[in-house]
Amino acid sequence: MDLRIFTEPQQGASYDTLLTVAKATEELGFDAFFRSDHYLKMGDVDGLPGPTDAWITLAGLARETKRIRLGTLMTAGTFRLPGVLAIQVAQVDQMSGGRVELGLGAGWFEEEHKAYGIPFPKEKFGRLEEQLAIVTGLWETKAGETFDFHGAYYDLTDSPALPKPAQARIPVLIGGHGATRTPKLTARYADEFNMPFASIEDSAAQFGRVRAAAEAAGRKGDDLTYSNALVACVGKDDQEVARRAAAIGREVDELKANGLAGTPAEVVDKIGRYAEVGAQRFYLQILDLSDLDHLELISAQVQTQLS
Repeated sequence: MDLRIFTEPQQGASYDTLLTVAKATEELGFDAFFRSDHYLKMGDVDGLPGPTDAWITLAGLARETKRIRLGTLMTAGTFRLPGVLAIQVAQVDQMSGGRVELGLGAGWFEEEHKAYGIPFPKEKFGRLEEQLAIVTGLWETKAGETFDFHGAYYDLTDSPALPKPAQARIPVLIGGHGATRTPKLTARYADEFNMPFASIEDSAAQFGRVRAAAEAAGRKGDDLTYSNALVACVGKDDQEVARRAAAIGREVDELKANGLAGTPAEVVDKIGRYAEVGAQRFYLQILDLSDLDHLELISAQVQTQLS
């Protein structure tokens, strides 16, 4: 069972803070460090010192870490042209020695687009499909050959399809709650399907849809990795759980209902119930990045039980 640390830097984090958390992620034996890709805070936080760019951050971390996987949940397709994104991700993969994974989504947060002058097109899912075709197509094109793509939204002619990643194939993650188009897109392009912030029951249903779509596309359902992203709030006792919940402005009962919250034993039990419906990997959303003791507790008393 892989446990990965997932951060939301738009809520308030400098690069130095993210570096500290990434190094702790590596030292404490977690599988990966992932981050969101947003440029505007959400909710009642100040967001200071301001946003950091996902792929610039990961480029820095690629040179400062040695083992952990690095990636995004999810890079917004509205932020980058697909050819540019393919270059950026391939370069960071080279910089990391082949440890990068790309989560790619359509983009949804209209306010951040308005705040930074980023176009927010009405038709995003069709663009995402073309972006996935282009990014993976550029990486898969053999050296010395060229890549062409002529779609409704993007047009590439005689691309040298360079640079190449260090990995033979950079893992691609697709996620979401959509019942029809998302499973089909996952079956065509993804190595992993991620179900974000969902109940056990909803996860089971969506995992089933993705498996069915994979089989309909001629793949085995087990070709994909199935994962969940859930907020984490773990404490050695009820008092510590309550303190950590208060620090992130959440209620304990709500966190227990919708995330991985409680004592280590409670969290291990809930992870087990997600595993029973097919979850193989968990992205632990850590909202208080100053609380490294939280990571140490999860490593020592949750991760050890799962391994």
